[in-house]
Amino acid sequence: MSHSKSNVEYDQVSSDYLDKRQLKKGAAGWILLASLGVSYVISGDFSGWNFGLEQGGWGGMLIATVLIAVMYTFMIFGLAELSSSLPTAGGGYSFARRALGPWGGFLTGTAILLEYSIAPAAIAVFIGGYVNELFGLNGPMVYATCYFVFVGFHLFGAGEALKIMMVITGIACIALLVFTLGLIPHFDYNNLFDIAVNQQASGASTFLPEGYIGIWSAIPFAIWLFLAVEGVPLAAEETENPAKDMPKGIITAMVVLLIFAFCVLFLAPGVAGSELMKNHGAPLVGALQVAYGENSGVATFVNVVGLFGLIASFFSIIFAYSRQVFALSRAGYLPRFLSITSSRKVPTMALIIPGVIGFLLSLTGQGDLMITMAVFGATISYALMMLSHIILRKKEPNLARPYRTPGGTLTTGIALVLAIIAFASTFVVSLDAALWAGVFYAVLVAYFVFYSRHHLVAKSPDEEFAAINSAESELNQS
Repeated sequence: MSHSKSNVEYDQVSSDYLDKRQLKKGAAGWILLASLGVSYVISGDFSGWNFGLEQGGWGGMLIATVLIAVMYTFMIFGLAELSSSLPTAGGGYSFARRALGPWGGFLTGTAILLEYSIAPAAIAVFIGGYVNELFGLNGPMVYATCYFVFVGFHLFGAGEALKIMMVITGIACIALLVFTLGLIPHFDYNNLFDIAVNQQASGASTFLPEGYIGIWSAIPFAIWLFLAVEGVPLAAEETENPAKDMPKGIITAMVVLLIFAFCVLFLAPGVAGSELMKNHGAPLVGALQVAYGENSGVATFVNVVGLFGLIASFFSIIFAYSRQVFALSRAGYLPRFLSITSSRKVPTMALIIPGVIGFLLSLTGQGDLMITMAVFGATISYALMMLSHIILRKKEPNLARPYRTPGGTLTTGIALVLAIIAFASTFVVSLDAALWAGVFYAVLVAYFVFYSRHHLVAKSPDEEFAAINSAESELNQS
């Protein structure tokens, strides 16, 4: 066992350690990556974002969405550079590991893990809302079916799972197109501002019924319109040509998501009214029912096909959490058995164990609470990933960068500041949710502090890259 300068220790592992932890190479090109990025997020267009109308009114939600759209767009430019330079399955953890050392890598990776383990539980609750609209079924059986079926698909194989995900995402995009074209003729600007004004709130108006604080409170729900697009780099080791495919895939996904976000934000409340939409379980369906009637064919179509949007995100975030667990486990940050892959090159326990935890969380039925918890983890990781971009630009100016971020560190610096503001907003929306997320995070950090930092694996790609980089730096200084 050897000590490193970062106050961590490495265990010797068997020669076949990495042979048992292999992912399928070349399973994804840039089109599949773009589809993966859209599928991570697309459920946010169908449900969850509308809770921001209750927090800040339409005006508050609009301003929050614009700010968050800037944060994500600038962050995606930074991640496009990082993922083309450092293409491993760890994604954000790998970037932070290179820039900030083992501690920064672990804090980033576990923040992402917190986001990705909780987000599917929230989506399962929203799937229950859409299924309830169709069949009158909801609750634990719906949630259990989601986890059982879609974890099962992933166990079948990465290439197969990603192709199924692409088809599901395409169907969901059709639903959003039908929704958009169906509601444009019924849009009425006045419907956006029908939430009663809270006279006690500072700066309250028909545009900002909850005042200035409403903008702050709406931020976590604006994030739901883009949450998890940053997970595309987690597929780096399964990508044909990450240097070219990663930037093209993740930026394409972001452009599509920006269009979808503003379509639903304007059209659903602009037809049905913000008051009706603010806590509706299936807002897109509700808006179409107002325009065309409760049992109309177009509303039923979007309800049925809208389920594919929720399923697409549920399905793809399962992929994301399994790859994050895989990377952290392979390097020894989490228990090593979690990264052992099957004959189909999929990390079996990294799929199953977070799935069981997510199912148990879904039993609370508190989708809005879980959104806030997921945002808590996400925004910590965003800040650390953007800090990593800035540090690597300064520390390793000669690192091969097939894609370079427009605006450089200014772009990622703005995203960093906005991520810190977004993190603070979780405490405004729900102190309980933020504290529960903090407890979950603290438990994982404690595991690292007291155990795993003494048992890391030097052979893992991320640790090996860091060791080579450290050795090169020492040679250059001597």
